[in-house]
Amino acid sequence: MTILSGCARHARRSWRAPLADTDLPRHHETRVLPYSDEQMFALVTDIERYPEFLPWVIALRIRSDSEHEAVADMIVGFKGLRESFSCRVHKERPREVIVSYIDGPMRHLNNEWHFTPVEGGGCRVDFMVDFAFRSRMFEALAGQMFDKALRKMIAAFEARADDLYGAGRAMSSEGRSASLSG
Repeated sequence: MTILSGCARHARRSWRAPLADTDLPRHHETRVLPYSDEQMFALVTDIERYPEFLPWVIALRIRSDSEHEAVADMIVGFKGLRESFSCRVHKERPREVIVSYIDGPMRHLNNEWHFTPVEGGGCRVDFMVDFAFRSRMFEALAGQMFDKALRKMIAAFEARADDLYGAGRAMSSEGRSASLSG
């Protein structure tokens, strides 16, 4: 069962105008999910767990982590290609997570998550990603696989939310789940 069962689902895709001679992938997606903004914030900011559920994330090292900011190095791989990059994660509990690029194979990377409670429970999740690689080869590969990779990543976050917060779970004050015992 997907976590979107019975929920409104809206997707909007847009492509940014070219900068120089390269089309830069940009994607914005909105979903209404049956989980609280606090739960979704906790899931997205639990970056040390990304290798457990996100496709292509091979390894991750957290350099620093505080209530408002984390800095991490991530290794991603696909079909023999491996790249590492560093990013800063700005956290405003429980409303938004903004990821900014520090170093790696990209020209730039911007990633934003916004969480808004909805009447009747659950929350609206607005997700945006915008990136460009330095390498024309990686840029061409990313362009060909962007939609498929993005769908797979979004599905992984949804499945993780369902695993953590599905029926029979209670939420702690940090938004993490704990199984209810009989």
